Amino acid sequence: MKKVFTSLPFILLVAVVAGIIIGLCANEQFMLVIVTIKYILGQFISFCVPLIIIGFIAPSITRLGSNVGRVLGLALVLAYVSSIGAAFFSMGAGYAIIPNLSIETNPEGLRDLPEVPFQLDIPQVMGVMSALVFSILIGLAAVWTKAEIIPKILNEFQRIVLAIVTRVVIPILPFFIATTFCGLAYEGSITKQLPIFIVVVLIVIVGHYIWLAFLYAVAGGYSKNNPLQVLRHYGPAYLTAIGTMSSAATLAVSLQCAGKAEPLRKDMVSFGIPLFANIHLCGSVLTEVFFVMTISQMLYGAIPAPGTMVLFCLLLGIFAIGAPGVPGGTVMASLGLIIGVLGFGDTGTALMLTIFALQDSFGTACNVTGDGALTLILTGYVEKHHIEPDESLNTNLFNTEDETKIGFAKN
Repeated sequence: MKKVFTSLPFILLVAVVAGIIIGLCANEQFMLVIVTIKYILGQFISFCVPLIIIGFIAPSITRLGSNVGRVLGLALVLAYVSSIGAAFFSMGAGYAIIPNLSIETNPEGLRDLPEVPFQLDIPQVMGVMSALVFSILIGLAAVWTKAEIIPKILNEFQRIVLAIVTRVVIPILPFFIATTFCGLAYEGSITKQLPIFIVVVLIVIVGHYIWLAFLYAVAGGYSKNNPLQVLRHYGPAYLTAIGTMSSAATLAVSLQCAGKAEPLRKDMVSFGIPLFANIHLCGSVLTEVFFVMTISQMLYGAIPAPGTMVLFCLLLGIFAIGAPGVPGGTVMASLGLIIGVLGFGDTGTALMLTIFALQDSFGTACNVTGDGALTLILTGYVEKHHIEPDESLNTNLFNTEDETKIGFAKN
């Protein structure tokens, strides 16, 4: 019970409720303080975005690139294709469903928020797209040149950035979100918009189940094995992921569940499950795409253009590979895309962080369960190509204990 009250989703829920109550009771003088705090916190979070991008994308590329092999290459392709496939599925559902939801983009009778009386500007070290390009180039170049020092520096920088995220960014998020919902309540729009979030969360959870059914159907068809013989063992892992909201904390249970599945080759379990826990985030990506489309319609009056969404989905798959191992890590790592590609402001960013974190446990459960389907595909591949069991795969579990310590495994 104590873990529930100290979990990030519960803290964010308290922040949302507190923000709404304060906003409904606040006067204009008090709101001057609120909008000032919100502005400063928003500036700080925006400043951290390029650091987060560099700190997690570049080291991930150097780690994965130094172990290129047939099975690993296939695993990376499977994880990326599954993630962007889930993103495009969610995008299609968004264009079909969101226009039919009762979302008021310009509710009547709203009060205007007061102007920020004091602005403390904190410019970013570099633009978000510059940070993305820099991360990809420096990571690939380090692999191409077989650099030894740069990967160590990048790994050290990742730990530094993770400390900033866990000790500074995450603790101030509830205050940033509380001020955002305080402003929405003061304006008067929250009573009309909050029910939409509940509906959207339910739609996304259904989307998780549809995508999992698709993944396991494809895996069964390719491997010529019954996917239900794998899926039926994943109940404990799914429930554990809902409780822990972390694939790292769920990894031991995931390995046990996959190990009981007769169709899965044991060396592929020991290799694939820890690897996919780090790079496969189909549920989180599916969630984020649908949420950004909903929030864009709600705040800016329109869903992003198809070309913009396609670019967002393709890049999101890359960002997901290097997402930090904290609650809401996927959306945290992709803040640069949300701001740079979709053009979200502070309010949109805060709403995205909130609604994503409140359902993060279900996204993590989808990620973990989907790992079993991809491992079944790996098993089918090695059997079709008559690849004998590699004993080294059983011992090289991506050093799960160390990865958990630095937070590399996904949420």
